[in-house]
Amino acid sequence: MGQIAFLGSKNRDSIESVNLDLFDFPVFCIVRARWKSNCVMAEAATISPLRWYQRILMGIGGSILAILLATAAWLTPSTRGMGTHQQLGLPPCTLVQLAGMRCPSCGMTTSWSHLMHGNVWGSLKANTAGCLLGFIALFLAPWMLSSAWLGRLTVSAPSDAVLITITILVVVVTLGDWLVRINF
Repeated sequence: MGQIAFLGSKNRDSIESVNLDLFDFPVFCIVRARWKSNCVMAEAATISPLRWYQRILMGIGGSILAILLATAAWLTPSTRGMGTHQQLGLPPCTLVQLAGMRCPSCGMTTSWSHLMHGNVWGSLKANTAGCLLGFIALFLAPWMLSSAWLGRLTVSAPSDAVLITITILVVVVTLGDWLVRINF
């Protein structure tokens, strides 16, 4: 049912595959081959099915992101660069009302709305971190929903290093954008 693909043959230009009937579900293994003499030493990475609770969490997370993206597409971006969320009946930003300065998330909804309307520049101007998070959500929503539906990861999960890097990037961009906005 599954397959193993050998990447790199003796001429390093072809991919060889071998069928496996070891599992009750389809498995596709990507194998890195190392040639020593005439022997192949392979390391296989199988794609295992998601557990029921992982599928539920992926489905919920993907659905929430899809709803947020659809809501952003439905809203009309504010020309002020912030305040789009007020179309949903939410109050204005408390920090703006009390201190007269924007909070780090001011303009986030406006940024997503611009992004969903295809205006990347408007999204960046409203909230740079919002644009970054919007692009991340545009990738994550279909990935999470398709993985939940199929019961396996459709794209391999990012490593811890990638997740940490993305998290640090979002925090630095959010704080940097905020510091620029309150000082200039």
